[in-house]
Amino acid sequence: MRIPTSFARPASRRRAWLLPLLLGAALVVLGLAPPPPARAQQQQQQRQDRGQANQSPFPRPSEALLRELEGVYKDLHANPELANQEVRTAKIAADWLRRQGYEVTEKVGGTGVVGILRNGQGATVLLRADMDALDMKEDTGLPYASKKQVKEPNGASTFVAHSCGHDMHVTWLMGVTRMLAENRKNWKGTVMAVFQPAEEIGSGARAMLDDGMVKRFPKPDVVMGQHVLPLRAGQIGTRVGLLLSMSDSLEVTLFGRGGHGSSPEKTIDPVVMAAASVMRLQTIVSREVGITQGAVVSVGAVQAGSSGNIIPSESTLRLNIRTFDEDVRKTVLGSIRRIIDAEATASNAPKPPAYKEGTRFPPTYNDETATPKVVSALKARLGDDQVTQIVPASASEDFSWFARAWDVPAVYWAVGGTDPKLFDRLQREGRANEIPSNHSPQFAPVITPTLGRGIEAMLAAASPWLAP
Repeated sequence: MRIPTSFARPASRRRAWLLPLLLGAALVVLGLAPPPPARAQQQQQQRQDRGQANQSPFPRPSEALLRELEGVYKDLHANPELANQEVRTAKIAADWLRRQGYEVTEKVGGTGVVGILRNGQGATVLLRADMDALDMKEDTGLPYASKKQVKEPNGASTFVAHSCGHDMHVTWLMGVTRMLAENRKNWKGTVMAVFQPAEEIGSGARAMLDDGMVKRFPKPDVVMGQHVLPLRAGQIGTRVGLLLSMSDSLEVTLFGRGGHGSSPEKTIDPVVMAAASVMRLQTIVSREVGITQGAVVSVGAVQAGSSGNIIPSESTLRLNIRTFDEDVRKTVLGSIRRIIDAEATASNAPKPPAYKEGTRFPPTYNDETATPKVVSALKARLGDDQVTQIVPASASEDFSWFARAWDVPAVYWAVGGTDPKLFDRLQREGRANEIPSNHSPQFAPVITPTLGRGIEAMLAAASPWLAP
């Protein structure tokens, strides 16, 4: 074997070179000299971690708990349930709460679960997680990906997937409730854990409130929630004031006169009517909404006909509208009706379009006093560089109905779930729009560090009220 020239030295020189190395190693062992750079960095990070943890009344989730919750998450992900059908998920949450010593009430507003943990005098904090999944097919390739199909009310079969991340939300809150129960000596007050159904269709929070939540449970001092979003995994994003937009859903039926595809002159074609309406609706945002005013008009479904040689008698459009301002909302909704009515008139439709209003989501506002307290607690726990201010998003939530019902402050924030390497690469390449987002068939948060970070974030956010 050839010896590298850098080590081929006379014995006396080798000994001279070796003595300082041995002395340095001895000093490191005795703690009298700095350790190697890599180890020094590791120890510095550990000291920072201990320092941040010491600023919170709650320790970090243990590896054992995270492993247990990872199993729960994978099970929930593989077994999603649609809105108002979250029976299995609700039972998992309710059984978990009972094992931690919570007072549990099931079937609130249908499948909702409320757990109360009383721990002396102090503030009451409502912590909320939504449970429902989406009627879509998952395409993540994960070993625990959902392959589930269910029957819809009309008899049709549909795939179901947790492509919005609510399975992570449920798992987060389960972890938080365990840690609150195991660390009672470190806080005082009352915790209300709410596992909410039917967020995706905008009816779950209202259903729970309509089922008497305000009268049946303690009034919270603050309402809190969080959502996994396509930020860099572990990053926290929030802001004071407007955070999420309003949302309106609309179903429009257009009427024509059906007939044979070979004789279109004898018909009034509702497919053409629908196509013309879809194209013209795109001009609302580009030509009727100012550049400083936000709005989104999406036609998510166009349904008509059954065969290529049959002109149907009806077509259906399903729309979703997002706005930040009530005046803009009224303008957009009015323009939608004006355009569709005009297209029907231009097509000589036998009767005017029929409009069916769907669920409406309120805007999500973060309280001006409570939010800075949450942000300070998050930064103290996680580090300043891990908590960022984000711009208002055109996503919508029914979370704020709880705060409105009790007339108390609300704080909502985002937790990043995108693989850091993927996030950094796509950002660097100017392809950030290709990061899979919520409701994409490719969306699924990476479990580490997303799972642990969400638990820590919610515990930190609640600390100013539970352990002031």
